[in-house]
Amino acid sequence: MAKSLFEELGGKYERQGDYLIPCLTVPAEEEQSIGIWGQKHLDYLKQYRRVTYTTLLTSGRLNAYLIDVDRQAQERFERLIEGMKQAQGITERLKEENALEWVQCLNNIKACAREIVGEEIIYGY
Repeated sequence: MAKSLFEELGGKYERQGDYLIPCLTVPAEEEQSIGIWGQKHLDYLKQYRRVTYTTLLTSGRLNAYLIDVDRQAQERFERLIEGMKQAQGITERLKEENALEWVQCLNNIKACAREIVGEEIIYGY
């Protein structure tokens, strides 16, 4: 009996009863932890970009992709915070003089930075 294209390419079948079922596996991927930004982007892919999610998952590149997105988002987040702190004059001196105002300003800056990173990187891909 002639080999199928699947067998010629190195695939194998497993007999289950009267049927031959192809043995399919997803390529192994190095496991690394994914940060909050990567997790948010993963949820976005699963919900709104299913084809992209499936393609990345089946090719074994999903984890590396999410780690890259997480790294980019974190770097952008930190740059935004520093830029906004300088633009608004939020310094360590303000922290010493009026800690409550410093916390309020910093929380506002972080909220704005989270919104920008979400729009630009997490939900904009």
